[in-house]
Amino acid sequence: MARILGQQTGWQSFFLPFRPVNSFCFYWSFIGSHLIPLVLPVRTPNATMQRPQIQIDHHYARLWAGYDLDAQLSAPAFGPEELKDCAGRAFVDSVPEFCLPEMELIDLSTVDVILISNYHCMMALPYITEHTGFTGTVYATEPTVQIGRLLMEELVNFIERVPKAQSASMWKNKEVQRLLPTPLKDAVEVAMWRRCYNMQEVNSALSKIQLVGYSQKIELFGAVQVSPLSSGYALGSSNWIIQSHYEKVSYVSGSSLLTTHPQPMDQASLKNSDVLILTGLTQIPTANPDGMVGEFCSNLALTVRNGGNVLVPCYPSGVIYDLLECLYQYIDSAGLSNVPFYFISPVANSSLEFSQIFAEWLCHNKQTKVYLPEPPFPHAELIQTNKLKHYPSIHGDFSNDFKQPCVVFTGHPSLRFGDVVHFMELWGKSSLNTIIFTEPDFSYLDALAPYQPLAMKCVYCPIDTRLNFIQVSKLLKEVQPLHVVCPEQYTQPPPTQAHRTDLMVDCLPPAMSYRRAEVLTLPFKRRYEKIEITPELADSLVPTEMKPGVSLATVTAVLHTKDNKHVLQLPPKPPQPQGGKKRKRVADEVPELKPVKPLLSGSIPMDQLVQTLEKHGFSDVKVEDTPKGHIVLFQDVETLIRIEEDSTHIMCESDEALRVKLQDLVLKFLQKF
Repeated sequence: MARILGQQTGWQSFFLPFRPVNSFCFYWSFIGSHLIPLVLPVRTPNATMQRPQIQIDHHYARLWAGYDLDAQLSAPAFGPEELKDCAGRAFVDSVPEFCLPEMELIDLSTVDVILISNYHCMMALPYITEHTGFTGTVYATEPTVQIGRLLMEELVNFIERVPKAQSASMWKNKEVQRLLPTPLKDAVEVAMWRRCYNMQEVNSALSKIQLVGYSQKIELFGAVQVSPLSSGYALGSSNWIIQSHYEKVSYVSGSSLLTTHPQPMDQASLKNSDVLILTGLTQIPTANPDGMVGEFCSNLALTVRNGGNVLVPCYPSGVIYDLLECLYQYIDSAGLSNVPFYFISPVANSSLEFSQIFAEWLCHNKQTKVYLPEPPFPHAELIQTNKLKHYPSIHGDFSNDFKQPCVVFTGHPSLRFGDVVHFMELWGKSSLNTIIFTEPDFSYLDALAPYQPLAMKCVYCPIDTRLNFIQVSKLLKEVQPLHVVCPEQYTQPPPTQAHRTDLMVDCLPPAMSYRRAEVLTLPFKRRYEKIEITPELADSLVPTEMKPGVSLATVTAVLHTKDNKHVLQLPPKPPQPQGGKKRKRVADEVPELKPVKPLLSGSIPMDQLVQTLEKHGFSDVKVEDTPKGHIVLFQDVETLIRIEEDSTHIMCESDEALRVKLQDLVLKFLQKF
């Protein structure tokens, strides 16, 4: 029996989650005890709640004038300095906090294994490994671990750059929160929000990860095997196969069929699945990634030609590699050869280097370049020609090299912390400049809210290469799982587009859907168990041919079970009698084996049985047919034989010798083995 518990990792549209609002964290139970969380995202603060983190406050300094809370509460419990007014909206003035997976629903000390799907899905790992009772094993591919480290290192660096002495907590009081304006009053699980971890916790968490490769089989307690497959979404991103000898579950999350820089998605290994769990589809199913890239390049070129600057909020890994590759091909034709491109991140240098050394995790074309040898990514040439420059921050060398107009790639995409905040302050007042949003997981309107009024142009070009619903339908027809399990959101059209039935999962049989915190029993049962036979036992078997091509043999053995592995062994020899009364340990005692009765097989021909009985002195034998077989009647003795398809009974009145004689005659027509 297998069960999964779905936990939603994003909420209403006004949140700024690290991962999509429709992605889930799963706890998967198999054979009663082995629990496997598959995705561990962490959500950033609500975009409409938290104000940007900068060194010098000016138009954010005004206290929120809102409600007279002290007059509405029985006791003053609210510090008005916790809220600040930005463009007429209330924002929380606090250290950035993060919403974690709903860990209170399960005892993490019972979790045996954590499987990481991609580097975006490991942001909550330090909270799990360092602050709960989790003592299990974490599995992930090497690029996932290394790039995940970069993302967490960048996040920690951004938070620590602008330290705050205190965090806002009074507004989280339920009596206070209900009086606040939307969306503050609608915020969910605010008591679960936590401050960011530090690098010591990051390093400790990453040290607990065991690296795996694609198609590598990892055995878990002898019960199941797990194996990562390329999902085609990011460097090292994985789908997971979880299978026993007779059952197979495929977990598909954050996958892509598009030709980008990672290895293509492994679809063949998903075939013959009893259950396919589907999550992490595209956030923008109506947007074509290729079209968005083209729009990105054209808007960038238009802004620069008009003397403006372009700001691209982004992560330090992922889509930025593809954007730089597109710009490499676009620069000369668009007349942008003299325009500097800046990549600013505490981990910019490491990210660009890692992308060049993970050759075996790249698509075939880029692997081929490595063996020429050539750099797999063209940004190496951009760096050599000084068209692309990277810096750890806006201070130091960048201040000396900075020229305008230019294009800047920097973080954080939420616009709440990181160097992007400074560029918003620098360029936001000029209509010549443009900010281009490419990350699909953030509401650009909410991200820009505290910067209003904003003169710079805003372009929304979300580039999401994950599976859309058309691709999912083709994938399911190709791999043909017996059952599909997915979030409820995928089984119905979007609320704002109820007529778009093409924007939902369509499969036969219909997908099994689940909601947040719902426990779902997967539709398969364990009917068989694999048992191995030792060579010595196999050599001792004597098969008997029952019919042409079919032979049977009885097995007398001892079943040895350890770590969910079952082995049949030769029965131990009975111990030789020894002199003295030496006491044996329990472990030394040989189990007592009872004599095994032979198994009988075959059918009894009635005519031949009657003839045999008459030869042995039984006269007046009659045979009557019954619905289940035959009855043999003896006229001279009070005895009968009831013969049925799967049993034979001899009924004799207190004459054991007669019963044994009849038994021997009947057994002559049956095979023993």
